[in-house]
Amino acid sequence: MLPEDVYKTIEVQGEGAYSEKRSKFLSFAIPVTTVEEVKVYVEAFQKKYYDARHVCYAYRLGERGDQERANDNGEPSGTAGKPILGQIHSKELTNVLVIVVRYFGGVKLGTSGLIVAYRIAAAEALDSVEHIEKTINDEIVLHFPYELLNEVLRIVKEEEPKVVEQLFDNDCLLRLSMRLSRMPRLIERYEKLAISSRGSLKMEK
Repeated sequence: MLPEDVYKTIEVQGEGAYSEKRSKFLSFAIPVTTVEEVKVYVEAFQKKYYDARHVCYAYRLGERGDQERANDNGEPSGTAGKPILGQIHSKELTNVLVIVVRYFGGVKLGTSGLIVAYRIAAAEALDSVEHIEKTINDEIVLHFPYELLNEVLRIVKEEEPKVVEQLFDNDCLLRLSMRLSRMPRLIERYEKLAISSRGSLKMEK
């Protein structure tokens, strides 16, 4: 079971293949982060494999995997997209698109046969690449006078957030990103500094 602020995904494209009763299933696992990306890939694969009987797919998006869809592309309902999506879920992955291209071999596989074939093909593509863990992060923005710079940076050094943006002038700005589970401690330390500096440090999310 993954921690609440960790998710698994892929960073490179994977491929797989499966054959059953002369039907060939070519599968592709693709890292994506938006529905727009999904549409571009699906259209590209439909053009590339224009001679295939079906180009089915499923995707799951978002750090918490809260956006997903499965598409059977003409196969009997629930026999293609759903088993593909099931493999994405079983491997606890998100921000991934899996496309399975089917070349019909002349012999019908039946409902159960199709489900097994699409499931195996999807698994082959997903298993061909490394699954990596990433943290879910949050951001805060600090506004403060230059006199507080040393104190602000001391906390950065000790807590080790990622510095996303910085501007050091008479009026300073610092945008910090940190793993969700560690962010409350960082916020607490800067809240104390804000109090001790009598409000000269301001923090926003």
